[in-house]
Amino acid sequence: MNSVFRNHRIDYDPDVVISGTGIYHPDETISNEELVNTFNIYAADFNLRNKEKIDSGNLLPIKKQTTAFIEKSSGIKSRYVRDKKNILDPKIMWPYLPERADEKLSLQAEAGVLASRNAMLSANKSNKDINAVILACSHKQRDFPAISIEIQNELNITGFSYDMGISCSSAIFGIQAAYSSIKSGMANSILLVSPEIKSGQFSHRDPGTNFIFGEATAALIIEKRSSCIKESAFQIQDIQLYTEYSNNIRNNRGAYNRCDSEKLFHDDKVFYQNGKKVFKEIASLVPNLIMSQLKNLDIEPHEIKRYWLHQANSSLNRIIIERLIGKNYNSDIAPMVLDKFGNVSSAGAILAFHLFNDDVEIGDNCILSAFGAGYSAGSILLKKIGL
Repeated sequence: MNSVFRNHRIDYDPDVVISGTGIYHPDETISNEELVNTFNIYAADFNLRNKEKIDSGNLLPIKKQTTAFIEKSSGIKSRYVRDKKNILDPKIMWPYLPERADEKLSLQAEAGVLASRNAMLSANKSNKDINAVILACSHKQRDFPAISIEIQNELNITGFSYDMGISCSSAIFGIQAAYSSIKSGMANSILLVSPEIKSGQFSHRDPGTNFIFGEATAALIIEKRSSCIKESAFQIQDIQLYTEYSNNIRNNRGAYNRCDSEKLFHDDKVFYQNGKKVFKEIASLVPNLIMSQLKNLDIEPHEIKRYWLHQANSSLNRIIIERLIGKNYNSDIAPMVLDKFGNVSSAGAILAFHLFNDDVEIGDNCILSAFGAGYSAGSILLKKIGL
């Protein structure tokens, strides 16, 4: 990769802050032990049903999965899900998420509303204070009407809304969009929400990916500093965005799939990746992006109080931090929620921000960063300020 980043400073308006956060996740969880037990029953049945082909060398057997492999390769121990029963049924291994009538609140909007109400409560905002809703996540339940407008309607917010997505980086790019709308005068206060319902977006029979994802929703309130009524907030100091085309992470599900019905349910219609290449290239891209950003701002990486990183892989995050500040660091500087939540795509970095910001003091600089398919990556410098 020949990544070239912005090499000059942009003066960001100090009057835009993140004033509130909120999260939501389903109640049910699946442990690694439960996941492995289901997969190994499925694998044994597959191998038995295909014994002749396997013995003749015409088909490879499915190997058993282990909890040790999952935890070592990812750092994940459990994940929140919908419909645990069907996911753990070796004959199904897929969530049942029944379609709702058009007049009923959609599943994704429902999750978004729950997290949004928590974020509004955190920011001391009512629906009358919000001027816009941005839905920023890795996938949408439908093309239109926009999920964001459905959330806007449910919360009785007056203004405008739109959906956007750039995989796991969606929330970071969404914050830039919200910042620009506030700076231009289009809105004073914006609700950004990232509902990630991942259990229907990957194959539960693929031992390389079946353990990666969980489900969670995160929401933020981004507003003008002058309208913030809290004692403190996180001021947006700088935003660095970057994209570079790669096929190493893909999902080919889309509007034209039905035009080739023979391939409608092929494995490429869910998440798939070249994991080793992704790891290697992201481990270089992200620290270089952050270092370039901080250099433009005359800030040393070790001067950052906290790095809230995308929660994709514990080893990857460790390498990113080591390349930024060296191997001798306190784990608190880059907190992980991956072990409990799994990879929740665009919601992951916001989850870490939400759960681990209480000890950040006035004047501290922090980095909020996410990265993923595209490739796409973004880094936001935040400063906690008193109001």
